[in-house]
Amino acid sequence: MAKLTLILGGARSGKSAFAVELGKKYERVTYIATARIMDDEMRERVKMHQRLRPPSWKTLEVPFHADKVFSDLKGQTDLVLLDCITLYIANILFDEKSPEKKEDYILEEVDKLCETAKKWTADVILVSNEVGMGIVPENALARQFRDIAGLVNQRIAQKADSVFLISAGLPIQIK
Repeated sequence: MAKLTLILGGARSGKSAFAVELGKKYERVTYIATARIMDDEMRERVKMHQRLRPPSWKTLEVPFHADKVFSDLKGQTDLVLLDCITLYIANILFDEKSPEKKEDYILEEVDKLCETAKKWTADVILVSNEVGMGIVPENALARQFRDIAGLVNQRIAQKADSVFLISAGLPIQIK
């Protein structure tokens, strides 16, 4: 049975670099990128993340329904590394096609992803931002995003075999 690992951290905490270092222990890695490039700044962020990864890794851009990708990868990978859950949440939150009850829908999508990952034959690493340690956001949409991200991280952490919190580039295993 697959091992599910959650890596949490703030912005520029080193969580993606830590995930990549863990991934280098595997022979065949599939990297699932959830970012959607909407401007030049995001394009540069994506390039920075690409430079972290070994060129032998297979990269898939999957902004929605990440659980469905697993069936296509059967027997082709030893690790699936998804970076990042919070961008995945934002993609769904801002998607005009997703249902009105965004929080319920997002939690269902993340539950499907976790269930698929736990049944998967290869290990899975999920990277997510810890967004609840700062100030209370000033607007309703930002508070909704923070609240959903917090609930999602809790759900994944409960299902994960191991959880790391990255602070100032240092991993702290909390589960």
